[in-house]
Amino acid sequence: MKTIIIVNPAAGNGNAAKKWNKFKNTAAFPHELLMTQYAGHAEEAAARLREADEPVLVIGFGGDGTMREIVAGASGAPNLIVGSVAAGSGNDFSRGFYSFKNAESVAEFLKEPWSCVQDLGEFTDSKSFRFASSSGIGFDAEISALVNRSLTKKGLNKVGAGKLVYLLYVIRTLFRFEKFDLAVETDGNKQQFKDVWLATVSNQPYFGGGMKISPDSKTGDGLLELTIVSGISRLKLLLVFGTVFTGTHTRFKEVIQLSGSQFRLTTDRQVYRHIDGDYAGKSPKNEPIHYGISKSRWNAINNGKKEDVL
Repeated sequence: MKTIIIVNPAAGNGNAAKKWNKFKNTAAFPHELLMTQYAGHAEEAAARLREADEPVLVIGFGGDGTMREIVAGASGAPNLIVGSVAAGSGNDFSRGFYSFKNAESVAEFLKEPWSCVQDLGEFTDSKSFRFASSSGIGFDAEISALVNRSLTKKGLNKVGAGKLVYLLYVIRTLFRFEKFDLAVETDGNKQQFKDVWLATVSNQPYFGGGMKISPDSKTGDGLLELTIVSGISRLKLLLVFGTVFTGTHTRFKEVIQLSGSQFRLTTDRQVYRHIDGDYAGKSPKNEPIHYGISKSRWNAINNGKKEDVL
């Protein structure tokens, strides 16, 4: 099997490049290397492999944004199998999908490579956005936008504590966030929510650097989960965030979770959005956003277990 490694040297504020330099010294299996040079480069590289007539293992060496690009580029391609090495800041992709720990684990996989089919989420308004793990509107999305611009993140990443910056910005944003109203339509049912903090659509359990926002999400079941937090005080919200890492936040009555193949979400004002932790503009005021499962699915490594592919 041909193996191509796509490295984003900027991931983790440069820590990915350092991790790759160590990884390559033990990579005894044949491989080709691509270093990304700009946003979208990983997606372009994966898309160029879509017509491969033999199986190709594409390993993303970066964070959640890098993996989103690779998955989007590889989706629908029958002979591409996507794997990852966690080398970013949050690394939620590596929690929800199998991730190689080292070069030896890649070599072991190549002895008997099998894949499983996974979902890819997407939403559309004036344009289309895809996400592998989650997409959020509101509090979490505003935090993500601030975190990704933060000099504090860069400093903490240098000492291996990049996950802490998310918690710092949770507290900072908590006291100035403007809540919004949300209309949700799924399977013909319409619901209205007041004083909403966030609405997160999940394809797998994790977001925000290890928070288990959607404990019951499964990556290949053809469904997405919607988590809404509304009608809760600022102080209690801080308490709720403290329980998200264990997934026990769902016991609070202010946390609502819905499951479905698609959702239509409408906000009463413009609200920050994210896709896999990256800024994705703002929701249009009083105009629905359609969330659903992409028709093009993708092949993920399956830890040596034989499954059907696309």
